[in-house]
Amino acid sequence: MKYLLILGDGMADHKIPALDNKTPLAFAKKDDIDALSSQSVLGMVKTIPDGMEPGSGPANMAVMGYAPEKFYTGRSPLEAVSLGINMTKDDTAYRTNLVTIDIPEGKNYEDATMVDYSSGEISTAEATELIKAVEDEFGKDGIHFFPGRSYRHCLIWDKGPLDIVFTPPHDITGKPVMGHLPTGDRSDIILDMMKRSYEILNNHPINIERSKRGLNKANSIWLWGQGTKPKTPDFTEEYGMHGTMISAVDLLFGLARCSGLDVVEVEGATGTKETNFTGKAEAAINAFKNGSDYVYIHLEAPDECGHQGDIEGKVFSIEQINDKIFAPVFDYLCENKEINGEDFHVMILPDHPTPIETRTHASEEVPFLLFKSEDPEEQSENSIYTEEFCMNTGIRFKTAPDLFKAFMP
Repeated sequence: MKYLLILGDGMADHKIPALDNKTPLAFAKKDDIDALSSQSVLGMVKTIPDGMEPGSGPANMAVMGYAPEKFYTGRSPLEAVSLGINMTKDDTAYRTNLVTIDIPEGKNYEDATMVDYSSGEISTAEATELIKAVEDEFGKDGIHFFPGRSYRHCLIWDKGPLDIVFTPPHDITGKPVMGHLPTGDRSDIILDMMKRSYEILNNHPINIERSKRGLNKANSIWLWGQGTKPKTPDFTEEYGMHGTMISAVDLLFGLARCSGLDVVEVEGATGTKETNFTGKAEAAINAFKNGSDYVYIHLEAPDECGHQGDIEGKVFSIEQINDKIFAPVFDYLCENKEINGEDFHVMILPDHPTPIETRTHASEEVPFLLFKSEDPEEQSENSIYTEEFCMNTGIRFKTAPDLFKAFMP
């Protein structure tokens, strides 16, 4: 038996007037996925437990079958695991974004506006040099910065505080940072590093060059998403099969490594709408051919477009998921069944909504599609995979781990 899970990060949305009052999922041309809907179970699932942040960390953990209220310790430690950072039980990890802020002349850091939470999707090579400059300034016994990918990096603080209140930078794009700066135990140390990072980075040679090219400067660090070293059950031990994660995001690689899944990094996979969709599909097919029973394909693009308010980009990303991810991998699984008689399950869903209108994550239920080749459902020919149709089926799972049990044996 083979198991394919396609996760369109932030793919769910609300109806948008510019799309004929449809959601991006309903507006997008996704004929292959919709064709499978007539043979699949369609419904809604709650991926975010009550009281938890509507983030990709707990949501993807839940979709993978692990209860986040039991196992989730924060986003940053998962990224730290992905980066190969050897965290101790006393370490606290903090998500370190390289962001673009604008401080009016003669004003202070507190008067800044959050221009861009991703610094124009800064390249990893440029970002690595900037994080090195931050580490050179602030690194000392117990506090160290580690480079990640693009704008996402990591601070490890020995016995660092866990109860600081942070605001994710993508929640305040275009807004003043006042009222969203860190508060709580030892937050003054965090805020001091954020302020001083602007002095280090704003006129760094890399940012001067980026400015000349008309690109956003990565002129400040922004800390958030703290947590301690995570521990989840091993997937192979729990299910008796081999699994593979395909993504472009450290968070997902961290989740995979914590649960014993193989990790495949695809050349040209960026986490944006320009990602290498075809390469991810090829990696999934190769993973199945090389012995994986379960493949989790994570696509970040819809979420990034949601944060940026990019309606056309979100529709495009969903169409690419249909054309370049779902269609070829599904065709392979069908051919494999015909040749080898091996049945398969397919599940498609978002981890959470990222509505264009709010540009941030929401805790609402998300639509899912579940297909089993050995037991196809007889649905209406008019079945389509959209938020509205899935909601109207009346099928609901109270938790994503419950849905995962229906997906897995």
